[in-house]
Amino acid sequence: MGSHPDKYLSRHLAHGKRKFAVWAPFKDTVELVKTEKGRKAFYPMAEDDRGYWRTALDDAGHGARYRYRLDGVERADPASHFQPDGVFGPSEAVDHGSFNWTDGNWKGLALPEMVIYEIHTGTFTPEGTFRSIIPRLEELADMGINAIELMPVAQFPGDRNWGYDGVFPFSVQNTYGGPEGLKTLVNECHGKGIAVILDVVYNHFGPEGNFIEDFGPYLTDRHRTPWGNALNFDGPHSDEVRDFFIENSIHWSKNYHIDALRLDAVHGIFDFSARPFLKELKERTEAYSRESGKRFFLIAESDLNDPALLRDGPCGYGMDAGWCEDFHHSLHALLTGERNGYYADFGSAAHFVKSLEEGFVYSGQYSAYRKKRFGAPSTDIPKSRFIVFSQNHDQAGNRMSGERLGGLVPFEALKLAAGAVLLSPFVPLLFMGEEYGERSPFLYFTSHSGEALVEAVRTGRKRELHDSGWQGDPPDPQSEETYIKSKITWELRYSGKHAALLRFYKILIGLRKNDPALMESGGAIKTGYIEKEKVVFMERGEAAFIILDFGRRPRTIRAEFPPGEWTKALDSAETRWQGPGSGLPELASSSVELRLSGLSVALYEKRTIIG
Repeated sequence: MGSHPDKYLSRHLAHGKRKFAVWAPFKDTVELVKTEKGRKAFYPMAEDDRGYWRTALDDAGHGARYRYRLDGVERADPASHFQPDGVFGPSEAVDHGSFNWTDGNWKGLALPEMVIYEIHTGTFTPEGTFRSIIPRLEELADMGINAIELMPVAQFPGDRNWGYDGVFPFSVQNTYGGPEGLKTLVNECHGKGIAVILDVVYNHFGPEGNFIEDFGPYLTDRHRTPWGNALNFDGPHSDEVRDFFIENSIHWSKNYHIDALRLDAVHGIFDFSARPFLKELKERTEAYSRESGKRFFLIAESDLNDPALLRDGPCGYGMDAGWCEDFHHSLHALLTGERNGYYADFGSAAHFVKSLEEGFVYSGQYSAYRKKRFGAPSTDIPKSRFIVFSQNHDQAGNRMSGERLGGLVPFEALKLAAGAVLLSPFVPLLFMGEEYGERSPFLYFTSHSGEALVEAVRTGRKRELHDSGWQGDPPDPQSEETYIKSKITWELRYSGKHAALLRFYKILIGLRKNDPALMESGGAIKTGYIEKEKVVFMERGEAAFIILDFGRRPRTIRAEFPPGEWTKALDSAETRWQGPGSGLPELASSSVELRLSGLSVALYEKRTIIG
């Protein structure tokens, strides 16, 4: 099987001519059904020895509607590039060459340079479309954001969803603006120096509008996932399934100029082959990147604490980066005091310090939450390959009431959380609205059409939350009100403490980008902590010393500064940041008494002595 993109998928050729190809290895007949002005025309397709059926038409250019008829049953193209009428409608041909790209000078960003901002398209603006994001890009860029990460946009049922119920992996959600809307957004982002990361789902298909098994063995009962049968990445006919998803990844770079993919929950990918799917995916996308001259990264989300995902060479999968859940959990437990669910494994300053030093907190020791030893050491993984956050869609949305961090902790703790993430040696990610302390929750919402499925989702959601220790009934996922409540209130950023928090984020990002001791991610780090006082010290390089105070009350402690003289550069307790007032000295050296206010972050920089 070759690695050429679009080798097996429907694609535009020239002058209205289009090649159609679909994999259906166990069908006796497959026909292309073209619909025009309410009339259908049927075209026979020829099968090769691997179960691919092909034909080409002269009059099937951009906008042509079609389906495939499989032994008499009509289905939309599983590799459809657009479903204008939703998951149950026909597919529409897309001429990707017709878009007027103006990002020819865009060279991309290296991952360590990125400050990432996660967006759910539907709730980021009142309109909930790609185009409506564009007017806000200027303010994001002014704040220092240089990468946005879109939650999944592959076609899902209805008009509101987190995106993880997609059933057409190549198709862009019609209610968000379809292919044209996404391309316009990416083009505008690149024009403002902002990279675009797309969240994709390679571990399951959604339940509604899912007819993938009518085509072939994309799924297998040899493995089970929380969503049902696993994708077939290691059984008979798995070569074709792998090609489908590998070509999907290249599709986003080639046709939409996407800069990186975030691979959702790769622990839900079951593959015991000698050459695992994720490794092949990385090898083939890397080859495409070299051939095309486009930077293209893969970022994995996993809850396995397996450093092999991030290792290069024969013993690793070579992912460019991975989400570091342990950083979030240790930070969240310190800030909130929560100990339910997986937070039972966290809560000490030592946990947070270990994450700062290594990434993974659990690297082989016993986990009380999992009731077993968990993880493996990650000390050899560069810090620039970990993406960290204090909030994201999962950590808010998987709570009973969808509370963001701002609904759980005092205002001072939000500044502390910002400092912990943005002054860390890792790649930072912010969740939309956190930069000004968004108050709206981020709830779980759907818009399924079948009542039986709707009820199953309600029941499953309630059971899942109860299993995690939550009591009561969650907001109805199917209710439009649940969706509306999740929309952010952008205007909050202009007033009161929200504006002060936004300015604080902007200063932190500016320091990260421009201070030689803090620039980008990675670099040397030394840490210390006082467990009883819940204070963490972090030395970045030789010129930045950071104090993270997770205590809840004012007190005085003695701290040991690194050798040299140090000047206070930033202190979240100062009144200009709406803080209670700072008791920290402007200058410090050696052993010094620090009057801490509680829930604060301070940055000291080494003084340069001239003469």
